Amino acid sequence: MEGRPPKDDEELRLWLESMIWYHHFSDEEIGAAFGMTLEEVMRARSRFPITVNNRPERPAGSKLLVLPYPGGRHPRIQFLEGAVHPQRETKVSIFTPWDPTSYVVADVPEAIFSNLGLLYLAHTHVPTLWSQQGVELPKLEWQRKEDGDLEMERILPNQVRFGTRVTPGRDAVRMEMWLVNGTAQPLTGLRVQNCVMLKGATGFEQLTNDNKLFRSPYAACRNAAGNRWVITAWEPVQRVWGNPPCPCLHSDPQFPDCNPGETSRLRGWLSFYEGVEIRKELDRMESTGWRRA
Repeated sequence: MEGRPPKDDEELRLWLESMIWYHHFSDEEIGAAFGMTLEEVMRARSRFPITVNNRPERPAGSKLLVLPYPGGRHPRIQFLEGAVHPQRETKVSIFTPWDPTSYVVADVPEAIFSNLGLLYLAHTHVPTLWSQQGVELPKLEWQRKEDGDLEMERILPNQVRFGTRVTPGRDAVRMEMWLVNGTAQPLTGLRVQNCVMLKGATGFEQLTNDNKLFRSPYAACRNAAGNRWVITAWEPVQRVWGNPPCPCLHSDPQFPDCNPGETSRLRGWLSFYEGVEIRKELDRMESTGWRRA
């Protein structure tokens, strides 16, 4: 992933806390995330007393921990040629409730397709509408809200605007995605890829789909012991699937067709479950009405 130097001391502190306390990055990975040499990393670390041993304890009953993904460590295990130079502004780390060092990386969105072509791709793999024109999109960052939410929004060169809000809760992380049609023509076929990468979650790294359950709109993965699950879903959904080499989960939605000046919205969910009755857990989630909220 591309290196991005912090813009000021406050940003440096926040990223170092994330990388050292929670993601457990090596100095080499910190350097890759910042675009720094090891000597520069050591100088930056010496300015703040941040070590793996002084991470603050999270109070019991806290919301699930969600942080912007720092980059510097590729979130996939394999199929790296399908995600060259991944961009961090669409990626969030969601930490498991049973292990403070384990997390999944949700790429929301990874890609947005339309009748005009590929509107957005969060890495370099295939040409987008903009790369075909020689247009480079500006780099963005997640905005950290006072209530703990994370939000990002991008305006494309044709004035299509899309964004995502990630809201951590105690039982689940709820997500909302929107798209505003600022063009003079209808947008159709607005398929979205939202990827949940499992590399950072201990016990979920198997390169297979045999440990996954797909029941639209839900995509779920169990750990090697079979007693813990990662679950994601989006509404309205158009496809659920998994890519074993990554490994990852997909519940891929589709925006309703969007006329000029209109806004379309999607709802998303990610949660963790400890137990063996996964189908009952999916039924319980469905009964919460989150898809109609």
